[in-house]
Order: sequence, then C-alpha cells, then structure tokens
Amino acid sequence: MAEIRPKLERLFAGWRPGDIPTKNIATVPARTKPEVYLLDRPGAIQTTIIAGNVAPPKANPDEPAIETMGAVLGSDFGSRINMNLREDKHWSYGAFSFIRDARGPRPFLAVAPVQTDKTKESVLELQKELRGIVGERPIEPDELERAKASLTLTLPGSWETMGAVAVSIGEIVAFGLDDRYFATYADRIRAQTPASVTEAAAHTVRPGQLVWVIVGDRARIEPALRDLDLGEFHLVDADGKPVPSP
Repeated sequence: MAEIRPKLERLFAGWRPGDIPTKNIATVPARTKPEVYLLDRPGAIQTTIIAGNVAPPKANPDEPAIETMGAVLGSDFGSRINMNLREDKHWSYGAFSFIRDARGPRPFLAVAPVQTDKTKESVLELQKELRGIVGERPIEPDELERAKASLTLTLPGSWETMGAVAVSIGEIVAFGLDDRYFATYADRIRAQTPASVTEAAAHTVRPGQLVWVIVGDRARIEPALRDLDLGEFHLVDADGKPVPSP
C-alpha cells in the first residue's frame, strides 16, 4: 500500500466527481393475492413456468440465510426443485430458483421449462416445493450441510482472476455492503441453522402471493391451468399487453 498509494494519487489527481443520476429505489410492497399471466406460443413443445414475488434487498442482515435457503431450494444443481422436476419426474432438463441482486426490493423467481403435457403437474410440484421450504417440509440437516459446502468451498475459485475480484468489489459498492462482506462470508454461511434458514425463507418466498408467468401452447394448457385456480387469470401478448378472451 505504501508503494502503490502515491502512484494512484498521482495518476488520478485530476479526477473530479461528476453528476450522479438519481435512482428510483422505491419500496415495493408485497402483493396481497396471486395472479397468473399466460402468453400463447402455438405449437410450443415446452411450457416455461415462472413464479415470483418481491424479496428483501441484497444488503440485509439475513442475506447469508437467504442464500443458504436458495441453495437448498433451487440455485444448486442438487436443489429440491431440480431434483424433483428433472431427476425424479423427468419433465424438465433443468428447473431452478434465484434472486436477482438489487439495492432495493428484488425479484425472487422460480423457473421451470417443462414438457407441454406436464404443465399442470409441474405447476403443482413447483407449488409443493415453494410451500415446503417455508415450513411444510422443513430443511433437513444433510441438505443444510450440502448448501453450506456449495456456498463456501467454491469461494476460492470465484476469485481466480483480477476481473473476478473487481466484480466482487463492485458488488460491495453497488449494493452498499460492508467492506468486509466477503472476508466474513464463509463464517456467516457456516453459522446458519435449520431454524435461521427456514425463517429467512418465510421472508423471501411467499407461496400465497406469487405472480405466475406461463408461456406455452395456450390451446393445450389453458383449461388445466384455469382448473388449478392459481389466482386472477390474464391473457397477454409478447409485450405484456392484454389479449381479449374469445
């Protein structure tokens, strides 16, 4: 540091702060009821099922527990959602869940591309997994240990290049994280318990308030989807504009 600081100060001495655009990072309330948006793709051999809700911002004290929960539910290959729809049922080549990082409220999403004739059944299985993670099917000790290992043992490989290190530093700045966020990350993941992860799931996954976006062959899947009574039903086009019912 003693050697590099004078060089940096000399090189960047002429830099001046510019205008920073105002960001609209508003608090987004959770929905009070579920809704379904169906987009028709005639002849599609797959249906893409997306279910989502608003989750807490990245910079929150429960983030290690939320990430651990995500590894159990859907972000790892061996997660519940993928093992169910891909390995057990063979209805999908891969199904998963994730949370898109943001400063403000961010989307939690579960995504499952499935064969068309198993659309209804896949929605039911996805519902079962989302309900299970919040308490109907408590996280088991072996699942928790696998999630911890996945999140911590892969860390060294995450910073093999200077570019990768820069990305992590960028996350600290962009999301307002503590400067030692990654230095303490592994310890905080290893400290998680089934109770802490289940509690985090309750703040992140809201099975009764989901927005469903389903893309597929409407003629083949709409009647069965309506039978599920997932929520208020909307027909939309590829731009999200309403499509009148026949």
